Amino acid sequence: MQPQYRPFPQRSPHAVPQSNSRRGIGPMVGAHPQNSLTPAQMQAQQAAQLQASDRAKIRSRKPTDKNIPEGVEDCIIGDGVQRYRETRELERRLDATMMRKRLDLQDSVNRNVKRYRTLRVWISNTVEDQPWQADTLDVDAFDFSTNMDSSYRVKIEGRLLDEEDDGNESEDSEDEEEATNGDAMDEDGKEKKEKEKKTPVPEKRYKLSHFFKSMNVEYDRNKGKEIPDQSVEWKKPAVAPNATNLPNAADFDQLEFKRGGDENMNIIINLVRDETPERFQLSPALAAVLDTPIATRAEAVMGIWEYVKAMGLQDDDEKRSFDCDDRLRAVIQREKGHIPYLPEAIMSHMTSLAPVKLPYTIRVDKDFHENPTPTIYDIQVQVDDPLRAALHSYLTNPTYAQNLLEIANINDHVALLVQKISNSKSKHAFFDALSKNPTEFIARWLSSQKRDLEIIAGEASRGGGEDASGDEWRRGGQHGIWGSENVRESVNMLVGQKSRIP
Repeated sequence: MQPQYRPFPQRSPHAVPQSNSRRGIGPMVGAHPQNSLTPAQMQAQQAAQLQASDRAKIRSRKPTDKNIPEGVEDCIIGDGVQRYRETRELERRLDATMMRKRLDLQDSVNRNVKRYRTLRVWISNTVEDQPWQADTLDVDAFDFSTNMDSSYRVKIEGRLLDEEDDGNESEDSEDEEEATNGDAMDEDGKEKKEKEKKTPVPEKRYKLSHFFKSMNVEYDRNKGKEIPDQSVEWKKPAVAPNATNLPNAADFDQLEFKRGGDENMNIIINLVRDETPERFQLSPALAAVLDTPIATRAEAVMGIWEYVKAMGLQDDDEKRSFDCDDRLRAVIQREKGHIPYLPEAIMSHMTSLAPVKLPYTIRVDKDFHENPTPTIYDIQVQVDDPLRAALHSYLTNPTYAQNLLEIANINDHVALLVQKISNSKSKHAFFDALSKNPTEFIARWLSSQKRDLEIIAGEASRGGGEDASGDEWRRGGQHGIWGSENVRESVNMLVGQKSRIP
C-alpha cells in the first residue's frame, strides 16, 4: 500500500443508486413534483379522447371518392357519365381559379396602398370683451378702464374634401328631373339602385384628429411688449391601430382654444403627421439613390435593392451581398454592402418629417370683425385605398363560410351517390357473369368462398388454401384480382379503422 493512501468504501456494482446523489456542479434540487389530475379531469380527458375517436371513425367511414368508376357508361343509357365527368373537370378548374383570385385579393389587402387626398383646414377667431365692444363706457370719467378681461377664441376646423361632390350633385339633380317627369319605363334601373342601396360599400369617415398626433401653437415674440406664457398643445392619446371606438380626445373635426389679449398677434400652428407606416425625410445621399426625398423604411430598403439589381452590383456568389458604387458608398460608408444590414445602415440617413406649419394672424380689431373671413389651407394627406376596405369586407363575408359548409354537404352527398353507383356496378357485374355461364360462375364462387373460410378458420395452407397459388391470384395489374374494387374497398376500411381506447 502506498503512503498517504486513504481507502474509500467500495459499493457493490448491483447496488441501487441513491436518489439524492449529486451529478455535476450545481445546487441540490429535488425532483419536480408532477401535478396529478383529479378524477373529474381524468374523466373529462377520457371523454374527449372517446369523442375524438368517434369523430375519426365517422370520418373514416365517409366516402370521399367522387369519380364514377370505369365501365359504368356501358351499363346505362345516355351520356350522363360523360356529362358528369365534364362537370367535374369544370368544377376543378373553377375551384382553382377562385382560389387563385382569392389569394390575389388577400395579397392586395395585405399590401399597404395609400392614396393622397386634400384636407381643407379653416382657421378663424372670435373676440370677447374687447374695448371696442364695451357700450357702457363713461366719457366724462377719468378712469377709462372697463373692468373686463379682453380675450379671443381661435377655432381650427378640418374636413376631408370629396372629389365626387360635383358628380353626386349632378346625378341627384338628374334623378329629381326623372322623378318629376314621371318616366316609369326604367324599371331595371330602379331595381339596380335598390340593390345598391341594400349593399352599400363600407367607407371610413376620416376626421381632423386622424391625420395628426400632436399640435402646438407658437406665438410671435418679436414685439417689444412682453407676452405672458400662452402655450397651447394637444397630443393624441395612445390607441390601438385598428380601434373602432376612439376617445373624444382622438376623434374630432375641430379644435378651439381661448386666451386673453387685446392686440393683433401672429401665431404659427404646428401639426405633426400621424402616418402608418411612418414616412421619413431622407438625406441628400440617400435621396440621390432612391430619387425621392421622402420614403418609409420598407420603401428605402426595397429601393436600394432595386437600385442594386438595376445597376448590376449584386455579387455572383453571395446574392445577399453587393458592391457599392459612388452613390451607395456615400450612404453605407463601405466598399461592400450586405442586404440584412441595410435597415441599420440607412437609419442615420432618415429623420422625422417636419411638422406642417400654418401661419395665422389673430385679429381683435373692430374693422376685421365687421366682416370676418377665415384663413384656409389645403394639406395633402394619406388615406387608405377605398378598394382595400371593399376587398376586406368581401374576404370576411360570413356568407362565404356558410357557402363552403353547404358545398361540403353537397360533396358528401355526391360521394355517397357515387359509392352507391359503384355498388350497383358490382352487383351488375356479378349477375351479368352469372347469367352468361351459371355453372362455371357458381363453381368459381363456391371455390372462392371455401378459400375465404379456410383462411378465416386458420386451416389454409401456406400458399393461401385451394388454388391460392393459381394464375388468377398471381396475376397483378389493373385487371387482376388485387386491383378490383372489392379488394380496394376492403383495404380502405382496414386502414381507416382506428384502434379502440381501453
